[in-house]
Amino acid sequence: MKQRRTREEVKESILAACVRLFLEQGYGKTTLAQISAAAGVSISSFQNIFVNKEGVLLELTQIMFDGQFDAARSIGGQDLKPVFVYAAETAIQLTLTDLNENIREVYVAAYSNPAAAEYIYKRTADELEQIFLPYNPDCAASDFYEFEIGSSGIMRGFMARKCDQYFTLEKKLTKFLIMALRAYNVPKEEIDQTLAFVLSLDIRAISEKIMRRLFSLLAMQFHFDLTELETKA
Repeated sequence: MKQRRTREEVKESILAACVRLFLEQGYGKTTLAQISAAAGVSISSFQNIFVNKEGVLLELTQIMFDGQFDAARSIGGQDLKPVFVYAAETAIQLTLTDLNENIREVYVAAYSNPAAAEYIYKRTADELEQIFLPYNPDCAASDFYEFEIGSSGIMRGFMARKCDQYFTLEKKLTKFLIMALRAYNVPKEEIDQTLAFVLSLDIRAISEKIMRRLFSLLAMQFHFDLTELETKA
């Protein structure tokens, strides 16, 4: 007799199936029936845990954003300047969306979905206050939340715009960071230092490693090569 899976095991199977399907065919084209079949669960079991596909998107958003700042801090060790952490985390997000069209769709969907976007605002605002309060001593926590609403709109626009020979990834990172750091009153000398730091990183390799860490976190039993997935997008 087959052993009944726990709720957490079912949840993990659904998340793993969603990541695979979202990367293979895109968020928009993936249906509940496909997710349920790939996870080996009934649609009613899926709905008991996530209600709908947007519920999965919120869960994945939480996983991705909770890990991104930690990943950024790990790039340069414990002594990495806070403004460098912000720049690295931003660069990771923008780079992930240019590794693969379907990854781009997931991120743009997260920034467009009200519940997922609200999580991004709150989660990022906490980090922004820690990083940029020294440059903006008169700002309250609510100010950084409101700043994030504005900057996330720009972030979504930059993510949705695919890089090409004119608007390269390096140019995209540079333009966004200049706008953001100026808005947070970072002095020009520090902005220049921050840009030099980010552009010195092998940000594509770092971003691929972070995506694979997500796969590991979800206990996935399969392996992806993001360059191979890119050809399918």
